[in-house]
Parts: sequence; structure tokens; C-alpha cells
Amino acid sequence: MARLRHALAALLSAALLLTAGGCVTVDTDLAHATQVADWRDEVIYQIVVDRFEDGDPNNNYNVDYRRAASYHGGDWQGIIDRLDYIETLGVTALWISPVVRNVEEDAGFASYHGYWTQDFLNVNLHFGDLAKLQQLVKASHARGIKVILDVVTNHIGQLFFYDINRNGVPDIVFFGGGGPGAGSRNGDQGSELRRSSEWDPEYDSRGVQAFTSLGENGPAPIVWVEQPEINRTPPMPPEFQNPAWYNRKGRVTVWENEAAASYEYRRQQEILGDFPGGLKDLATDRRDVQEALVRVFQYWIQAADFDGFRIDTLKHQEPAFFEVFAPAMRTFAKRLGKDNFFMFGEAFDGDDRLLGSYTQGEGVDSVFYFSAKYRVFNGVFGNGDATANVQRLYEERDAEDEPGRPRYSQTPKQNGPTSDDGTPLVSRQLLVHFLDNHDVPRFLYEFPDLRKLHGALVYLLTIDGVPCLYYGTEQAFKGGPDPSNREDMWLSGFATGGETFKHTQRLIALRRELAPLRRGDVTFRWSTEHTGEESDAGLLAFERAYRDERVLVMINVADERDARSRFEDRVMPTGFAPGATVADRLSGETFQVQADGTLDITVPARGARILVVR
Repeated sequence: MARLRHALAALLSAALLLTAGGCVTVDTDLAHATQVADWRDEVIYQIVVDRFEDGDPNNNYNVDYRRAASYHGGDWQGIIDRLDYIETLGVTALWISPVVRNVEEDAGFASYHGYWTQDFLNVNLHFGDLAKLQQLVKASHARGIKVILDVVTNHIGQLFFYDINRNGVPDIVFFGGGGPGAGSRNGDQGSELRRSSEWDPEYDSRGVQAFTSLGENGPAPIVWVEQPEINRTPPMPPEFQNPAWYNRKGRVTVWENEAAASYEYRRQQEILGDFPGGLKDLATDRRDVQEALVRVFQYWIQAADFDGFRIDTLKHQEPAFFEVFAPAMRTFAKRLGKDNFFMFGEAFDGDDRLLGSYTQGEGVDSVFYFSAKYRVFNGVFGNGDATANVQRLYEERDAEDEPGRPRYSQTPKQNGPTSDDGTPLVSRQLLVHFLDNHDVPRFLYEFPDLRKLHGALVYLLTIDGVPCLYYGTEQAFKGGPDPSNREDMWLSGFATGGETFKHTQRLIALRRELAPLRRGDVTFRWSTEHTGEESDAGLLAFERAYRDERVLVMINVADERDARSRFEDRVMPTGFAPGATVADRLSGETFQVQADGTLDITVPARGARILVVR
């Protein structure tokens, strides 16, 4: 009861502050401070809270371990209890799933993931109360571990339906009769017989229209639902109950036949449409909506002392929204004494141009590097595609999609991330690499070969940017698409002796020890189009240099053949001094650099070398 009173009091205070306008202030005893010297030094570890560890059985309600789509009982106390494990692995920043109150369930699926917001200012009591969340952040900071919060600014949960037939209850409605549109003038959909749910109707660029047997009769009203038993009640704070705050155009459908739509029309639907599943799209082009979202997420920075945000569904919002939201977060955090507040977004798309567009201006600091996920981790490390694709993608960061504007921003942002000497960091330096996450199948599901995983981990933890590990990768989890990729971590026993755990731990330790692997410039020394019998087939080599240190990373993605850093008359150049002896930090072997600065060595099939001057 005390926990409930505390949560309700915090909610009431925050709600009053929100409606009063201006910046949110919260009475806490938190000592807000900058925790990060340079985000390139960090290794992020993504946790789906409900699936990590159950530390407090008192909040286990509506838990069903037998169903992958139900709550399983993980909570913030569970993460606190496993900080020793996290520290042993060596990761330095936690990205935790959303903390806000959600619709409890929808269509047989539970909101354990956290993306169905019902209340922007109250915690999800499945995970603990506000005091427990603050304790998690404090305990992490005490160990030098930063905490990043997953936030949703694009939509709310399925809290209203479109009353298309104006009878006040959610129905299944039908349009058309197999011939002409029977009165429907929706030019965005075909005229054949269509079934539509009033919870989640198809996209209509005019806005979802009401419709009866007499034809269309104007925009469909929305009806907020009162089902408190599953937290399906109007959103809080109450400003979010304004129907005008939602785009109200229905569900994105263009993905069902994407090839038939223009790029411009697809982007229109993605930005203005409801996310499939009935997640209602906020009109984030409205100034009042922008200001409300700024205030609620400023609240969470102050209330729990987070060090950064991972922003969900980035590509479903206008880039212009982040020109308002991101600088407001940076300014507020700095005013609290938190420099280096880091924001990276999820634009779930392999379109490198689209990803880069969100880093321009004063927008987000970085994005998930989905183009590298598909082209490098899946394509090269998983499928054995030509390693020249890695170098090509890297060089595309500087491509000018518009005159004078590189694809990924090279302009510092006001109050944006810096290095420890105050040097501004730019988006092209801070891209977040990942092998897999909660939205895509595990790497081992798609490529069931530990050698491939281990090679991909070498690249993840030695290339530039900020590496992000999904919980369980170090335990060789291999779940398929959602929800199979959201396994219960406790089933691993949090073992630290497994081959993949030790491999990951060792790579993280090397990244921490060798400054060039964190902060160094990248120079590609070898990449190839060869994937057959050629001597260099499968070889990738890049050098990272920082101040007076240098590291050469060599990886072979070929399944059966050693790869040699020589092809015909070409031998791999290096930046090492002629005659220097270099040591492989993975195998312990040593090699001699030739008098001309070249290095002619082999890398075993699906193997790697990390070479430094001995």
C-alpha cells in the first residue's frame, strides 16, 4: 500500500507540473551529474526488463511463464541483483525498456515490452515503483554503469477506437461489395470488399471516415475506452485526451504492397499513420504536442537521473519534431548538471539515406545503424558476402545526398556529446552498431554457426561508433522473430564460463584497454570483392589509430579457407613502423612488419586477429 501511495503521489505531482506548463521540476534527492567522458568509450547492453531477472515476487501479477506473449516477472530489482554479472561481462551502459504505465494487454498480448503507453508520468508497477527505479540508476552509477531509457514519442497504446458506423461500440465493419466502392471515396484503398476493425482501420490520407449504408458522412469520431481492469483508459496526463492531438488516419498499410507505392507516399503513411496493432499516432507536428512530450520526458531525466534516451519508431515521425525535442532534452539535462546526454533513435529501415536524415541539424545524436545490420552483419558476416561491402558502407557516411550535406551529420550539436577534453563529437562518429535486438531475430537464429557470431562480435567491438549488445547474446541465445527473441535471461543461470561469454568479455576488455578501438580513426587496409578461391577471399582489415597508438584488426569471413593479406603482387600496407614486431592479442602469435611497412600473414577461416606493436 505504501508503494502504491508513493506512486500515486509522484503521478499527481508530475501531472500538476505538466499542466502548469514550462519545465517540469521534481522534488528528489538525486545528485544529477555527468557520468560519461566520451560515449565512444561505452558498450551498451540492451535489457528487456520483464525478461531479465525476477527480483521481487511481490509485483508478479498477470504473470504466465508458459506464454511468450505474457508478462514473465522480470523487474528493476532483478537488474539490481544482477549488476555483478553485468559488471563481470564488462558492459558499461544499460539500455532498459520503457518504464511508463501501459495498457495491460491487447488481443491476447501483454505489454511486458513497454511500448503501449497509457500514462506518460507513472511507472509500470510490474517492474517496481519510482523509488526502485531511482535505486537501479543509483546502484548502476555507483559501479560506473550508465543507464539509458527507452522512450516512445510517436504514439500511445490502443486507447480509443474510430467509431466508423457511429454506434458507440467497436465493431468490425465492411466496405465495398466486390464491385464499385459502394459509396466509399477513399482513393488510398481498393474498391473490393474489405473488412476493417474500428480499433485499427486502414490508412486514409483524408483521415478515417465514418461510413454507413448511405455512404460516407465525414471524419469518424474517436471514442476513448474505459476498461480500468486492463489499464485501457484515456491517456494521462489529461492533455493527451485531446482528439486533435492525433493524426487519425488509420493503420499503415503500404508495407503490404510496398513495391506498388511511391517512396513519397510510403513515407506519408509511415509518418502519419497509426502503427499496426492500433498504436495511435500523435500529431507531433503540433507545437502543443511537442511541448507536452518535451515536458514529460524532461520529467524522467530529473526523476530518475537517466544518462540518455533510446527513441523508439524514429522513422514514423517528422525529422522536424526532433529539431524541437532533442535540443530541449540536451538543454534541460545540462541545466541539471548532466553534460553528454546521449540520444539515439530507431529508424527500422535499411535505407542509409533515411537513417542519416535524422542526424541532421539539432536532431538526434545518433541512430541504430540498421544499414550495417543488413549489409555488414547479415550480409558479410552471416552470408559471407564480399568484404568490400563493409568499406563501401563506411565511405557512404560522407556521401552528399544534398550538396554540402554529408549523409551523417558532421556538425556538432549545441550542448551535444563531447569527448573528455571538450572536443565535440558528431553523428558519424557515434553510430550505434548492433547484431540483433528485440525487433529482429537473434543472429544465431539466422546464422546458426558460433564462428560467424564470434567474428561478428569482433567487428562490433573493434569498429568505430558505439557498440550495443542485446542481452543473452553472450549466452548464445538463438530465438527467432518476436516474441521468441525475448527469452528469459534467468534460464541461462547467468553463467560466466561459456565460450561466447568469455569471447565477448575478452573483446570488451580489449576495447577498454586499447584506446584506438574506442576513439581511433578508421583506415581500411584490405577489403575484397573475392568470395571464391582467391588467396584473399573473405579478408577484411582495418586500422584504428589514436594519438601514438595503433591497432590493426583482421577478420576472415570465409567458411573453409584461410585468407592471406596478399593477392598477386599486392601486399597489405600498414601504419606500423618498418621492421616492427606486432602481436596478435587473440592468439598470442607475433609477426614481423616488412621493410616497406607491409604485412603478409594469414587469418584462419572464420577467425580474427587484433594486432598491436609488441
